[in-house]
Amino acid sequence: MNDRSEAIAPAFGDPATPAGLSAPGIPAYLQKIYWWAYLHPKAVRVFEREWLVNLILWGNFRRLRDAALDEFGERIEQHVLQIACVYGDFTQRIAARLHGKGRLDVVDVAPIQLANLRRKLGTNSPVRLHRQDSSALDFPTASVDASLLFFLLHEQPEAVRRATLAEALRVTRPGGKVVIVDYHRPRRWHPLRLPMHAVLRTLEPFALDLWRHEIADYLPPGLDRGAIAKRTAFGGLYQTLVIQL
Repeated sequence: MNDRSEAIAPAFGDPATPAGLSAPGIPAYLQKIYWWAYLHPKAVRVFEREWLVNLILWGNFRRLRDAALDEFGERIEQHVLQIACVYGDFTQRIAARLHGKGRLDVVDVAPIQLANLRRKLGTNSPVRLHRQDSSALDFPTASVDASLLFFLLHEQPEAVRRATLAEALRVTRPGGKVVIVDYHRPRRWHPLRLPMHAVLRTLEPFALDLWRHEIADYLPPGLDRGAIAKRTAFGGLYQTLVIQL
């Protein structure tokens, strides 16, 4: 990344014509592997359908979304950092829970995703958007109360995944938490085990890392493993990890 953070107006321009594949500073792995899902102008038009997101997650989108949101309670009066945009109403649901001094910042490296989120939120939303790389956040150390990563880590190569986790931990204050929702190795009897393996191997090759290893294996050394709470869902295919700092 040349610029780790850019202001909303000049970075994203007219939301009706967001920059996609041609935007500078897009990581090479994202351009090569995920251009069809996140960077191409048609990607937003195709995937920004909640029924489709729910279908991709085998009917579990709302369940996983609410599991993440419930970590913050019905009234969010803290500073939350969402690392990467999410298709569907994920961010809008968080914003609806903000009260008092509650704040929500969202970072993403792709201008087209930030422009899409701004459209969904509306111009009067208090949510602040930033163009930043998750592996090099431009937030001060211990500056947020909680960090949230929803189906991001499986899209990243190992080195980027490690850096993203280290950054999420760095910017979250002591006493705060990091909440992660992502893929997980399903149980052997799971009827979708073989189909999902084929799909991920073809379309999301980094995701199989989360079948082979625990997310905890990618955390910085020295972190107290006792501070990590993990639960799985849908026969082990998905996991929620909460790291209490």
